Amino acid sequence: MEKLGVGVIGCGNIAMTYMRNAALFAGVELKACADISADAAALRAREYGIRAMGVDALLADSEIGLVLNLTIPAVHFDVTMSALSAGKHVFTEKPLATSAADGQLLVSEAKSRGLLLGSAPDTFLGAAGRRARRLMDAGAIGRPVTGTAFMMGRGMEHWHPNPQFYYQPGGGPVFDMGPYYLTMLVNLLGPVERVMAMATRGQEERLITADGPFKNTTFKVGTPTNVLSLLEFRSGATVTFGASWDVFRHSNHPIELHGTEGSLRLPDPDTFGGTVSLSERGADWKDFASEGDLYGARNWPYAAPDRANYRMLGVADLVRSLQTGNTPRASGNLALHVLEIMEAILRSGESQGSVMVAGDVTQPALLTEEEATDLLA
Repeated sequence: MEKLGVGVIGCGNIAMTYMRNAALFAGVELKACADISADAAALRAREYGIRAMGVDALLADSEIGLVLNLTIPAVHFDVTMSALSAGKHVFTEKPLATSAADGQLLVSEAKSRGLLLGSAPDTFLGAAGRRARRLMDAGAIGRPVTGTAFMMGRGMEHWHPNPQFYYQPGGGPVFDMGPYYLTMLVNLLGPVERVMAMATRGQEERLITADGPFKNTTFKVGTPTNVLSLLEFRSGATVTFGASWDVFRHSNHPIELHGTEGSLRLPDPDTFGGTVSLSERGADWKDFASEGDLYGARNWPYAAPDRANYRMLGVADLVRSLQTGNTPRASGNLALHVLEIMEAILRSGESQGSVMVAGDVTQPALLTEEEATDLLA
């Protein structure tokens, strides 16, 4: 398989995962990296034996066919648009953009130029997501009727030295963590048609307790931190989705789906692995562990792995799509639909009414085990 040259823009912590995992896949080859901090780019370049460049030089480099956009969300749109304008395919970290209008502009630009656009999360392509999808496609729970999804915690200020941006418009638990849950749900149930939500703030101010220059200072919260929503899928299924940074401890499973023939339980969709459990017509749970499956083995953090993290899988699938002509699974269209859902949730929380979700996205194709294996180097 011919390799596509990849240039990374954004060399922060998340870049380490992508760049290390690049060696796993046959279709990609790291060529260069760039960052607003020349020192950060130089560090990553030394670590992975690639070139450190300025952004403009990277975009002009003929060896680079795809830009991997790992910048902060506020500049996702600008960097992706610049890369598309330079004739590069793009895969970006989530969210696709900070507004659905900007996301639509990116999808349209890529289409008009005949370029592929993809976006994280690609965690639904991991071992647990593929197992759940196979079970759903096989009718293991019958016709999906209802379900729950919960992302709950205490936020970032107890561990992040500069957490203020998480709590401003464009942030919050829905925009920060929602893509993992909503992408997995769309992968399993298809598109969302309508949402209703209630949104509140548990605290108007937050105290930073993490070590750093802002320790023991407070900041004002500018976006909802506790959101409960009801998602109505085009299939007719309804799912309650809760996203909160106002919870000390809880015992809700990340995702449960219930149908006419049984129930399915999924692990945290922010990981590629974990245990999927099935109850057929009320029987005891049957567990399907993923550690022995492809893209399910614990590989992260490096020193003492406790989870499966195969970020770059969606990039490899997108690159393969250039050869097969198939639609990338972690596509810009899918990410745009998730962005539209998130906007609708927050808009419903403000208006206290239901909000329709537009878009023509289709459920991504199942990544078969044969296809998943073929992506490997």
